[in-house]
Amino acid sequence: MPARLLIVDDHEVVRLGLRALFAKCDSFEICGEAQNGIEAIRMVIDLSPDVVILDLTMPGMNGFEAAANIVTVAPAIRIVFFSAHEVPASAHWVGADAFVSKSSALEDLLLTVGRVLKSSKIVRPQQKSMGATNASSQ
Repeated sequence: MPARLLIVDDHEVVRLGLRALFAKCDSFEICGEAQNGIEAIRMVIDLSPDVVILDLTMPGMNGFEAAANIVTVAPAIRIVFFSAHEVPASAHWVGADAFVSKSSALEDLLLTVGRVLKSSKIVRPQQKSMGATNASSQ
């Protein structure tokens, strides 16, 4: 059974590109797409994806805030930040399992998602108590 992916990015062209990338691989299935963090949280609850590929900069709710909320409702979910911005080392405290730069080769994202799925998820108690604002300012 293929791993279920939720793509979260406010740019349609990015979502389209990721959909095309993962469609080439039988190991993955795109179960949904969201334009912002608020939609992402609702879709995680409704669709139960295995991995969320999450942009950092989105209107309404940024990726750090979305990740913190997502791991509250689905602690075992895998989150891969996919952004043009650098991610601070503290990103793992809001639930991120990995980071891939949008300037990386597309294969890097495929490899990272596969690696994250094979690794053990570390659920940190601080994920629920540490605010996303604190993590993004470090």
